[in-house]
Amino acid sequence: MTDSVPRPGSLFVVAAPSGAGKTSLVRALLADAPLMQLSVSFTTRTPRPGEVDGRDYFFVDAAGFERRREAGEFLEWAEVHGNLYATSRAWIDDRIAAGVDIVLEIDWQGAVQVQRLFPDAIGVFIVPPSIGVLRERLTQRGQDTAEVIERRVVAAEAELKQAHRFQYVIINQDFASALADLRTIVDAARLRFTKQQARHPATFAALGITKRKQV
Repeated sequence: MTDSVPRPGSLFVVAAPSGAGKTSLVRALLADAPLMQLSVSFTTRTPRPGEVDGRDYFFVDAAGFERRREAGEFLEWAEVHGNLYATSRAWIDDRIAAGVDIVLEIDWQGAVQVQRLFPDAIGVFIVPPSIGVLRERLTQRGQDTAEVIERRVVAAEAELKQAHRFQYVIINQDFASALADLRTIVDAARLRFTKQQARHPATFAALGITKRKQV
C-alpha cells in the first residue's frame, strides 16, 4: 500500500507498555465502532485465562510461527518477553481496501515496521501516569508473579522512551478521558483528504476536487 493508491480504510497502530491500559481502551473503542476491526495477531505465547484462539490471538507453536514467517505471511513480527508476535499482511491489506478501519495492538518494534510499510498508518502510544501506577495495575491484574511484574516494569521503562516514534500519545490516567482522546484521533483520521476522497469519489468528482500537486 502506498499513498498514491488511496484506500478507504485506515490503519491505527496502538502500542503501550504492558499494564498501561491499551487492551481495555481498544476494546471500549471497538464496542461502539461497527466499521472498525481488531487485527488478530499470531503468537507463540501461552493463552491467558479467558483468551480464545482466533478471537484474542492465533496461538501457534514456534515451528508453526517460523513456517509462516519464512513464507512471507507476516506484515511485521517481534519478540516480546520471550514470545513471538506477528501480523498477517494479506488480511490487513484486504480489510483496508474494503473500507474497514483496522486497529493493530502491537509493541513499539512492530509499530515501527508497520509504519514503514503503511506510511499513512496512525500511530498511537498509550502511557500510564507514572511507573508506580503501572506496577499497581499489573499487580491488580493478578495474572503474573511478582518476579514477572518487575520484569515488565523494567521493560516498560525502556519502552516509554520510544513514545517519540508515534504521532499521538495518550496519558491513561482517567479511563473515560483517555477513551475520548482515542475516539477523537479516530474521527480526525477518517476526515483526512485521501480517506474522504476514497470513500466519496463521486462527490469529489462532482465538486471538481482533486489532490493538489506537489511543488
